[in-house]
Amino acid sequence: MVKNKVTFLCESCGYTAPSYLGRCPECQSWNSLSEQISIKPKTDTVRTRGLSAPAGMNPKSAIVRLSEVEMEHTAQFGSGFPELDRVLGGGIMPGGYVLIGGDPGIGKSTLMLQMASAVGQQGKLVLYVAGEESPFQIKMRAERLQLATETISVLAVTNIHQVLEVIKAATPDLVVIDSIQAMYCPDVSGTPGSVSQIKECAAILMDAAKTLNVPIFLVGHVTKEGVVSGPKLLEHTVDAVLYFEGDKYQNLRILRTVKNRFGSTQEIGVFEMAEGGLKEISNPSELFLSQSMLGNAGNLPGSVVAATIEGSRPILVEIQALVGQSAYSTPRRVGNGVEFNRLHQIVAVLERRLGLDFSRQDVYVNVVGGLRIDEPAADLAVAVAIISSVRNLSVIPGTVVTGEIGLTGEIRPVRQALNRLQEAERIGFKRMLLPQMDLAKASAAKGSPAPSKLKSFQVSTIADAIKACFDPSNQPGPAVPVKASGYTREREYEFIED
Repeated sequence: MVKNKVTFLCESCGYTAPSYLGRCPECQSWNSLSEQISIKPKTDTVRTRGLSAPAGMNPKSAIVRLSEVEMEHTAQFGSGFPELDRVLGGGIMPGGYVLIGGDPGIGKSTLMLQMASAVGQQGKLVLYVAGEESPFQIKMRAERLQLATETISVLAVTNIHQVLEVIKAATPDLVVIDSIQAMYCPDVSGTPGSVSQIKECAAILMDAAKTLNVPIFLVGHVTKEGVVSGPKLLEHTVDAVLYFEGDKYQNLRILRTVKNRFGSTQEIGVFEMAEGGLKEISNPSELFLSQSMLGNAGNLPGSVVAATIEGSRPILVEIQALVGQSAYSTPRRVGNGVEFNRLHQIVAVLERRLGLDFSRQDVYVNVVGGLRIDEPAADLAVAVAIISSVRNLSVIPGTVVTGEIGLTGEIRPVRQALNRLQEAERIGFKRMLLPQMDLAKASAAKGSPAPSKLKSFQVSTIADAIKACFDPSNQPGPAVPVKASGYTREREYEFIED
């Protein structure tokens, strides 16, 4: 009798150890190794996939020159959601292999079910593989969402070989696996959701997607750290990795792409969870701005509008800051929606270049609406919001701010500045602060005129930006180089001292 071999597999990176280790030597994760019993399969796992090259084929005949490869004219087709198509890079790619992850209850299954119904209404065959729900439960949810149930075919099995046989026999136009952690392969040891099971099931489905040219969407659970559960190899295998973000107690949902072989990795899709399911937000700027900001009725101290770029889309968001006396020996720095290290850097620049003292004050920064801003073009807006809060002064109504702050206090250029100007003018703002640039040259390169109703203030230093934000009578002029001698920060900052 053959004795089964016991190994320990890291659930984070897939590292295999002969004995238990408290810390994985590969990814340095603690308590991530789980016991796995290796059972020798009766048949070769690769052969059971049924999609590899037949036995006896000459390996040399499978080699082809890239110039001799015949291109199949199979265009992308829409998912029924323009926001989802934007994130996917234009639509669903035939043979595409997409992984979508998110927290429990965020709406992953709802989005996939609505997408399946929309694709089915285009006359395409959609197969929804339900590994966690029964067909009855899926129909109840579809009727609650008022979806066309006759356009969706449901397969309630978890055996990956049975799923593969149905895909090969039916050749659907779209397959949704909900979820990959519920699938299991009988030829591999481990329970469903383990590293070995996810790795093998993902490999089988990838082989099916590429060989049969069928797009497959995988729904994946996430861990408490916010990453997709299972081996990291799963994200390397797929063509696109999408994360569905948002607070399940609020209505806003953001679909963000982390990896995409067919498009940009910086696009986002904005949705709103309503009673009838997920609804697209075609104008996210108005969603992220308060009514006082949209009406230009005047801002409250500590609030400013920033012009950001997500992929190819300009979005205006409201950034709020609160500065108060600290009750602790070490003051707190809290940033929601902004990078934590970036916030520390902005505070340090304000202390050094403007003579402010935050050593005994807590600084809180929040991006309204739950959006996360990664680009450095929001630096200037964060700095203006902090100064507005510490001096209890409101920014001039109708002002939008964008710009990256350097360590020497200079305002560095940002990309797609003209698109930010046009978005601010479309929303109805009157003033915009941006770094020094040639607007005429940018308009000629893009082929569209610069905004005429929006007054632009081109600034080179933080002092110029602060003056343009708070003092209507002080217009930003040409940049003045800072000298080591004869430079007083109090003189440039005196207009907001009182």
